[in-house]
Amino acid sequence: MMAKQKKRAVRSQHVAGPARRAAIERKTTETKISLKLVLEGSGRYKVKTGIRFFDHMLELFTRHGAFDLELQCDGDLDVDQHHTVEDVGIALGEAFDQALGDKKGILRAGYFLMPMDETLGVAAVDLSGRVACVVKTRVKKRLVGDLQSELVEDFFEGFARGARANVHIATMYGRSNHHKIEALFKAFARALRVACSRDKQMGEMLPSTKGLL
Repeated sequence: MMAKQKKRAVRSQHVAGPARRAAIERKTTETKISLKLVLEGSGRYKVKTGIRFFDHMLELFTRHGAFDLELQCDGDLDVDQHHTVEDVGIALGEAFDQALGDKKGILRAGYFLMPMDETLGVAAVDLSGRVACVVKTRVKKRLVGDLQSELVEDFFEGFARGARANVHIATMYGRSNHHKIEALFKAFARALRVACSRDKQMGEMLPSTKGLL
């Protein structure tokens, strides 16, 4: 009789741990921002920036990243949307940097290709401690919904500064300007979700040979 083979459980390399959280209060003469973030969330959000399309992008970012986000921004929208969008990016980046702490045991880098109907978006993130940002939206229209489309780049640049990260975002192709921007936010969320993930094989190791991130 043949010996029965023992079944081995396949365990995920991703490990659980205490929920990583951050709270940011950012106040300038241009914006007042209150933000709470949980990395190990369930996609819950409560977002209000005064720009509805921007709110929508932050909501789907939260859902696709499986984060929890509470965000209130009171900005000088009577002047322009720029301060609101950029400062929200900075504050959100600072929240991720705060929540990640010393970054030991995380994957650090992540990327994702996101199809959005006829559009394909790509995002790559490295939580390297160094700031760099490249954004290619392929959006030519001035407004998408009520959002000034050129400010998408300002948001991601702000995030890169706040998080001290490399952020590369690009629309590969597409027709709908709405889809182009939405695909980028969804791809970014999923790339960031991977980069922030704790990894069993990494243990408490810092993902850098420099000894500092």
